[in-house]
Amino acid sequence: MSRYSRQMLLPEVGADGQARLASARVLVVGAGGLAAPALPLLAGAGVGRITIVDGDTVDLSNLHRQTLFAEADRGRFKADVAADRCGALNSEVEAIGHAQALTSENVAAFVAQADVILDCADSYAASYILSDSCLAQGKPLISASVLGLSGYVGGFCGGAPSLRALFPDAPDSGASCATAGVLGPVVGVTGAMQAQMVLSLLLGMGPSPLGQMVQYDGGTLRGSSFRFDDAAEPNHCFRFLSASQLTSDDRIIELRGEDEAPVRIHPDAQRVPLDELRKSEPNKGKRLALCCATGLRAWRAAEQIQPDWPGEIVLVAASTS
Repeated sequence: MSRYSRQMLLPEVGADGQARLASARVLVVGAGGLAAPALPLLAGAGVGRITIVDGDTVDLSNLHRQTLFAEADRGRFKADVAADRCGALNSEVEAIGHAQALTSENVAAFVAQADVILDCADSYAASYILSDSCLAQGKPLISASVLGLSGYVGGFCGGAPSLRALFPDAPDSGASCATAGVLGPVVGVTGAMQAQMVLSLLLGMGPSPLGQMVQYDGGTLRGSSFRFDDAAEPNHCFRFLSASQLTSDDRIIELRGEDEAPVRIHPDAQRVPLDELRKSEPNKGKRLALCCATGLRAWRAAEQIQPDWPGEIVLVAASTS
């Protein structure tokens, strides 16, 4: 046990805690900047099985913050490289990479196999898909997001309010790391906090990170936190679905123009202005599927049209993780 001797000296760990870590199963969705510190810290601590889901490949623009990767990894699937790195760090850990995007179709199976879920995906759709599934299955979710010089990490579900309880409305900004920029150390600090929350959960340390939000400002080098244990779940929400889950009975609207998406997300998808949709009385009883790249544009459109659409409205994002 010399590998874990330093952490086993802590009364919060000890032999019993180390055994709990060894039997734990953690799902990590997204193998980018947040996962770069979180994965080695979990593998190094001796978490028994780590499942990594990410359909993206390593790009040169990733390397300033996604420090699990090297220049030689360009073009390889991030999930595969990350699993290899975890295995090289600790051969006692079972690290499994799945080179695929998280979707509303595969999420339930992945979540069911884990004790704790880490949301390290740079995707609104993936975060809410994970939260919905974790809430339904009673599994704890540690979700984080970073943009520019600031980030947050929170503990959701598993007996605590979900991500939708704290963020029930569409995000104000559609900015991402690719469009607004991000500084590597801010991502590293936030990802390390995710790992700490996971270990706290697995070891039963108090107070519980579930129901807690921690914010970090890299510009001022200051942080803050608050609890949201009493946040109420929204009465209504727009579910995220995959394009393959849509049927010919749905009214499917492609919100992207031909210049952005020459090929529509679904064969039955139409490009129709929202004003025309509001007037389509014969179709208002159908399920309405609004499709875009990230899900954010579809979410905002759904909020606008909901008062005029009595049927269910679902969202479809072309990419999730």
